[in-house]
Amino acid sequence: MRPQRFQDFLIDTVKNTPGTVQVRSLAEAGDSKHPFGVAVSTSDGESRWQIVGQLAEGERHEHEEQPVQGAPAAWTDAVPGDSPEGWLAAAIGRAESPEIARIDRWSVREGDTRQGITVHFHSGAKAYVRKL
Repeated sequence: MRPQRFQDFLIDTVKNTPGTVQVRSLAEAGDSKHPFGVAVSTSDGESRWQIVGQLAEGERHEHEEQPVQGAPAAWTDAVPGDSPEGWLAAAIGRAESPEIARIDRWSVREGDTRQGITVHFHSGAKAYVRKL
């Protein structure tokens, strides 16, 4: 899933997630520095997330995207008091998209304190969602 389509998916998914007050693209939130991303407001405040994509091997931007479907990523809901990263990963996982194969949180990796998510697609593409 390319960044623009993933951003649209993320906005649609997050707006239907309990606890969401508002979600909009970074551009709508006044951020012109990052081409793709979302600003998410919950009762805990706002968090902003940049989206960067990595194409599947052999894929080119001039080619039309070829979505690949499979079993949705297995995911456990975020727990009360979890970080915005955990909340966002759980929202993506609960959507049960057949294009998403796996969701990895960065902050739970040993020695990594960054907040972010890598979304692996069945096509071989990836989306890196980094907290700004």
